[in-house]
Amino acid sequence: MSGSLDKIRKEHERWYDNYRKTARERNAKFITTSSVPVNPLATPLSVKDTDYLRDVGFPGVYPYTRGIHPSMYRGRLWTMRMFSGFATPEDTNKRYHFLWNKGQTGFSVAFDLPTLMGRDSDDPWSLGEVGKCGVAVCSLRDMEVLFDRIPLGDVSTSMT
Repeated sequence: MSGSLDKIRKEHERWYDNYRKTARERNAKFITTSSVPVNPLATPLSVKDTDYLRDVGFPGVYPYTRGIHPSMYRGRLWTMRMFSGFATPEDTNKRYHFLWNKGQTGFSVAFDLPTLMGRDSDDPWSLGEVGKCGVAVCSLRDMEVLFDRIPLGDVSTSMT
């Protein structure tokens, strides 16, 4: 392995020399949301002091850096998640049942503006916005109604 790393190191140096001479980059900081600099090229040399089993692992095995399913999409199609929700939890539940019966495998709950802002539907600041661009959810009971008779063990959900 060290011989191939030496070869990669030499090719990387050659590539990077050429990159510095010829590449044009936008005038921007290339960093992650955690302010970690992003290099223009990642190679096996980029992951020094990496314990493969601890830090990368295998698909379907903790720490799940390579996905939660061992065969990934070879054995299971990706989740088709519909972003939906409108009016009341009862109305949205009916929509979810319709979508589930048509083959939908996931739901991304679209909440109305008052819910997104942490307001109850009867809050004066919610006037005119309840259930307009998503479902109004004010309580645990609303969530129970929203997912009534939805097989949560078989469907993927997310809250947006």
